[in-house]
Amino acid sequence: MSQASRTHGDITLRKGGAELIDLLEPLWLALHEHHQSVQPGFAYFPDERSWELRRSCYQRWIQEEGSFILVAERHGRAVAYAFVEIHSGPDDTWVTGSRIAELQTLSVAPAERGNGVGTLMLDAVDDELTRLGIGDLLIGTLAANSGAQRLYERRGLRPVLMYYARFSADREKH
Repeated sequence: MSQASRTHGDITLRKGGAELIDLLEPLWLALHEHHQSVQPGFAYFPDERSWELRRSCYQRWIQEEGSFILVAERHGRAVAYAFVEIHSGPDDTWVTGSRIAELQTLSVAPAERGNGVGTLMLDAVDDELTRLGIGDLLIGTLAANSGAQRLYERRGLRPVLMYYARFSADREKH
């Protein structure tokens, strides 16, 4: 996928594909830490293993036609990214189009949170989905991540699923 970029104030947004994956590690690790702080009490992989697994997912997901990565940079330093995977549709329950977008990751550097960077990223995701002719978007978030939930709900997204989990590693801790 060829890269495209545009500027918003002192933030430059770059759109690309697999060539951007290795830039995402520090922001993934910041999100991994954030997940542990907002949803404690579970067994989490150490950072190195978490990134190894997420990177493998990214390499697989980016192969789906239309999937893309957006990276926001301020003064040449990555401060946020969005990873969007495109699935074939329609869904088997809800009326959707022939392609469905799933925001697999939205990560904003801790120092940038609350400054509108997440909104800027979601605006850019929506712009790209409009360009691709995709109107259906799925976003998952941790049950305890109320900040992300508020951000998504302000944009008109509504909760539709809740996952329950039992992880063997968590039972082994007790």
